[in-house]
Amino acid sequence: MEDIQFINLVRLAQAGDRDAMGRLVEAFEPTVFGIVLRRLRNRAEAAEVTQEVFLRAVRKLDQLRDPARFPGWLKRIAVRLAINRAVRRPKETISAPETFDGVKCAPDHPIDGLMRVERADRVRSGLSRLRPLDRDTLIAFYFEGQSLKEMSDRFSSPVGTIKRRLHTARHRLKAALTDVQPA
Repeated sequence: MEDIQFINLVRLAQAGDRDAMGRLVEAFEPTVFGIVLRRLRNRAEAAEVTQEVFLRAVRKLDQLRDPARFPGWLKRIAVRLAINRAVRRPKETISAPETFDGVKCAPDHPIDGLMRVERADRVRSGLSRLRPLDRDTLIAFYFEGQSLKEMSDRFSSPVGTIKRRLHTARHRLKAALTDVQPA
């Protein structure tokens, strides 16, 4: 679209011409959608925000003093709304495995229960072979569900030290479990 053409459309839209605004939307929608999609990386959300951008533009169009600045003005609205959406997205949550216990793909076979018991016995055996500090660290985190901060308080150590202990204890447990497994 040529500069003179879109400037005239902007002036007509500012005067209340819906057809002119519709033509502006058609002309600039791909650009706005691209800007929003780059920020959000989700086509459905980008489509929603693109609509919001044009709704906002229609409501605020009378505040635009220089119609030649319409493309930049519209892009700024698109960027701002995309950032707002990205910041205000609900956080992804982690659910406990028990939440999904009702959803099963295939029924359990008797052997599955035996395998779980055997794996649990191997983990217990591996834990018993660890030093007390490694064992207590793993049990506090994985079995008692303590946070790193809670463990920091419990063990009177900084969070960074707790992270390192967890990392080291996991590797030692892995080594202990490979020693226990039959060849």
